[in-house]
Amino acid sequence: MDMQSAWQQAGFSIDNDKSKLDIALIHAELSASYWAVGIPRGTVERAIANSLCFGVYEHDVQVGFARVITDSSTFAYLADVFIVDTHRGRGLAHWLVSVIRQHPDLQGLRRWLLMTRDAHSLYAPHGFSPLAAPEKAMEIADPDVYRRAAATP
Repeated sequence: MDMQSAWQQAGFSIDNDKSKLDIALIHAELSASYWAVGIPRGTVERAIANSLCFGVYEHDVQVGFARVITDSSTFAYLADVFIVDTHRGRGLAHWLVSVIRQHPDLQGLRRWLLMTRDAHSLYAPHGFSPLAAPEKAMEIADPDVYRRAAATP
């Protein structure tokens, strides 16, 4: 797992070398997102350490990110996908999802999952669709976990 790879396209690159990731940028973007408001930096660091991560770069400056939580055999969960505001509308998110779906460590999986409030049109062309049998899905959701953690001394 975590085969190191890099992809190039029109002055941009995608790389899954974690040592290149700009943790401060990732934390800032995630803590301001609707899905991870207030996420502690330590949580971001642990998530990165335990995921297959992809950074999007213009030259050596990070402009996007995504991570995949996977066993590299049967299941993958795509999470924390973002492109910084200044670089949206250039097709970078579609390219990022395409690279992730083609990654050698993520082939032959039985199930992929992701959660999105408003980016269905980004993911649908890459094979994602609403749950075929939502009645089979269950969750434990704790949307206030970061807020409670921040309030604890």
